[in-house]
Amino acid sequence: MVGNHGLFCSVIFKYPEGKKGFLELIKSMTGFGRAETEGEGRRYSVEIKTVNHRYLEVGIKMPKVLAPFEGAIRTLLKEYMERGKVDVFISFESMDGNTETIRYNSAVAHDYYRYLQQMAEEFGMENDVRISGLSRYPDVFTAESAEIDEDAIWRELQKCVRKACEQVVRTRKAEGENLSRDLIAKLDEMKEQVAFVEQRSPEVVEEYRRKLREKVEDLLGDAQVDEARLVQEVTIFADRICVDEEIVRLKSHIDSMRKAITDGGTIGRRLDFIAQEMNREANTTLSKANDLAVSDAAIDLKTGIEKVREQIQNIE
Repeated sequence: MVGNHGLFCSVIFKYPEGKKGFLELIKSMTGFGRAETEGEGRRYSVEIKTVNHRYLEVGIKMPKVLAPFEGAIRTLLKEYMERGKVDVFISFESMDGNTETIRYNSAVAHDYYRYLQQMAEEFGMENDVRISGLSRYPDVFTAESAEIDEDAIWRELQKCVRKACEQVVRTRKAEGENLSRDLIAKLDEMKEQVAFVEQRSPEVVEEYRRKLREKVEDLLGDAQVDEARLVQEVTIFADRICVDEEIVRLKSHIDSMRKAITDGGTIGRRLDFIAQEMNREANTTLSKANDLAVSDAAIDLKTGIEKVREQIQNIE
């Protein structure tokens, strides 16, 4: 029941004049980007990895000296992606090595010395403390981050982050193109299966009518068949297996999904909802099936929907 989709694909991917093609709009949530920049004696490296996630979840690993910029980095990332688990790794190097400074705590050193002198007097011992020994006591010397020009660093850092984000977007769009083509092909298959069920259903009723008449005639012999009763039984059977409403909704859902893909944008959640509705209609169709061919088509339809749902999980 699956036809050749080559003709469709060769047409659908030609963009209407003046309109941006949908392949440039749909993005996968899987992507990678890396960038390096240098400026004013500082070197930056940014690596971004993204995978699918229901919401936008950002994790950032970077040196302590860059901690003041975390909020700005998160805001910047939202310009490029709306969904996905995003891991950001940032390294920073000052080429003059001036990232930390040593601070001498004079008051702490005096306190140490005073108490050591007091101990020497109490115990009648010589105070043999030396400067080299005193310097090793806790907090006499502390390492602190050197003062930095935050405005200059942010100007440089955001350039690097943006370059990495742009690369992520390119990889996401490339994967989105593959997902779009695959989804369109699967929708074509599903539409054929729905069309088969629609065509086959009246034939099932007609076959039931014929077989029922044959059975009644065999039982009654030369007696006249009660046509009204026969029509009543066929009507009951037809009503029980009727999937007209399901067919209409399935066609609508397939068209809605195709339009969403064509329109592009952040459509992952919308597509997932449509797929759930399609699965519900396919289940009902299968439960009403009283024909092997219809059952097979409904099963194939459910399988196709499940494949579509798996692919949708990767769409932003």
